[in-house]
Amino acid sequence: MQRKNLYLMLAAAAGMAVAVFLIAERFGDSASAHALRPDDPTTLALGEKVYRAQCASCHGARLEGQPEWRTRGADGRLPAPPHDASGHTWHHPDETLFRVTKYGVAKAAGLKDYVSAMPPYEGVLSDAEIIAVLSWIKAQWPTEVRHKHDQMNAQAHKAAAR
Repeated sequence: MQRKNLYLMLAAAAGMAVAVFLIAERFGDSASAHALRPDDPTTLALGEKVYRAQCASCHGARLEGQPEWRTRGADGRLPAPPHDASGHTWHHPDETLFRVTKYGVAKAAGLKDYVSAMPPYEGVLSDAEIIAVLSWIKAQWPTEVRHKHDQMNAQAHKAAAR
């Protein structure tokens, strides 16, 4: 049974990696108006308000996510992942995080049959609200995680400029 769970977890992780790759390939991760602003107090105040109203019910008041977030449920959906340093949110460039939040994984990656419990927020949140909530999430990460995320963004921007 443990081996089966391990295989399911690896398959889920591989699927997410493919989805993120497809998003990056389709849209690029170039510097854009979607850059996060984790040091802007006005942006962070809005971001915390949006997080509490729109995200905390699934992703947790402390960004802890849902239990067993790497294991698909009977419906084929993954539970909400943590947005703290223990999750994978910080492993994705700003542009990818923005597009997944706005359009949902399936549309952002062009995957017709991908199922996700997270709704797209296009038409629910403005672009500024999406940037604010993602900025607030980033502001909660430890300094070393924020630094790694900044380096990854710089690499993504450099690669997109080529």
